[in-house]
Amino acid sequence: MNRKWLAVYMTGSLLTGAGGAYIGMNAIYKERLESASSSSNKEDDALSKAERAYDLIVNNYVEKVDKEKLEEGAIKGMLSTLDDPYSVYMDKETAKQFDQALDPSFEGIGAEVSTEDGKIVIVSPIKDSPAEKAGLKPNDEIVKVDGKSVEGQELYEVIKKIRGEKGSKVKLEIIRSGLDNPLTISVVRDEVPQITVYSSIKKDGGENIGYLQITSFSEETAAEFKKALKDLEKSGISGLILDVRGNPGGLLTSVNSILEEFVTNDKPYVQIADRSGKKEQFFSTLTKTKEYPVVVLVDKGSASASEILAGALKEGADYTLIGEKTFGKGTVQQAVPMDDGSKIKLTLAKWLTPDGNWIHKKGIAPNLEVEQSALYQTHPLQIEETLVQEMNSEQVRYAQEILTSLGYTTDRKDGYFSSQTKTAVKAFQMKHALKATGNINATTASKMQEAVRAAMKDEENDIQLQTALHYIVR
Repeated sequence: MNRKWLAVYMTGSLLTGAGGAYIGMNAIYKERLESASSSSNKEDDALSKAERAYDLIVNNYVEKVDKEKLEEGAIKGMLSTLDDPYSVYMDKETAKQFDQALDPSFEGIGAEVSTEDGKIVIVSPIKDSPAEKAGLKPNDEIVKVDGKSVEGQELYEVIKKIRGEKGSKVKLEIIRSGLDNPLTISVVRDEVPQITVYSSIKKDGGENIGYLQITSFSEETAAEFKKALKDLEKSGISGLILDVRGNPGGLLTSVNSILEEFVTNDKPYVQIADRSGKKEQFFSTLTKTKEYPVVVLVDKGSASASEILAGALKEGADYTLIGEKTFGKGTVQQAVPMDDGSKIKLTLAKWLTPDGNWIHKKGIAPNLEVEQSALYQTHPLQIEETLVQEMNSEQVRYAQEILTSLGYTTDRKDGYFSSQTKTAVKAFQMKHALKATGNINATTASKMQEAVRAAMKDEENDIQLQTALHYIVR
């Protein structure tokens, strides 16, 4: 089998503190890209025009010009005409950060940030990362970093502002679908380790169900996955749940190794199409499927390499996907180094599902669509002044939503701080050993958000997971 494509990372963009987005030069395109990085006789006319413009500006502009900035501006201008958020120029500093993102752990907020229709958006926060703990969610649009607008700025300019040293804080103003006003979320940067596989055994209906969560696809993921799967099978499982919710992608070699455990050689597990439309198909050597049922959990934070896995298991192995429609990234990028240490990350191809579907900007629909409860839709509180009875604000509405999702009775969720809301707040405060004032100050707000995070980690509240368990043992 031709494995030349399997050294390509499939994430959409540089993570702001959570893993890699690329690995070395692709063999298929190496010669082409290297030649493209230098002058070519065939391009003399076009280069002559560009050189004339460069010389004209350098030698005649009314003020002295920074030649390096002028060159970078020209490159950015060319890439901007592609109308492709994944094809970008990285200066030396950004390229260095890009490479550092391949390390086993790194410092940042732990979320992948990309662009969509000119907007800077969160693709997905990493499991247990500072971003997830602070309440950032997939599709949150970042509009300000530390109080300054990011409008008109390039993705990597914004990423450099978000990244930072462990212990430092960054304030992100975000727009979230369904909210009238932006949210300001403070995130304390921390070290984000690349633990990518979590395994356990779930019990339902007297059956032992294996559970494997993959948070991203790094160099070690496939080996971690195979060991965990082997241990689960030794223990005697009657079914398996693969969870790639919130997984922003990773290394295609890892996806390949994992898919070879599940997809037979009847269909390709992925297809790569170049600009001419020529397709290269990749097959496993597996001849028999698993003896137990397998389901896959997906959501809108499942992107790129996660979608390769989901598409392959759905179309190539006829396994059931449960959850929400995935993110929708169906392109392949390669980072090409320049002589000065900068890089150009360029989209080179499309990837297609086993049946030849291109899921770009569409996503993959689950077989069973299941939305999480209101608990998972709550928003972080921003307490600038204590919330008290008779107040009417969006923050009160968020608090009411949190209280209701935690099982406390409120008579309204419209943002008016009623007497019943105060009673619910008192009940919450008493349960959590707080002074029962019925008012929501910063301490109570923080405890409410801790309670939400704890409730979200309670598997009984995870409707998608419970659906998967019941589906297997039905």
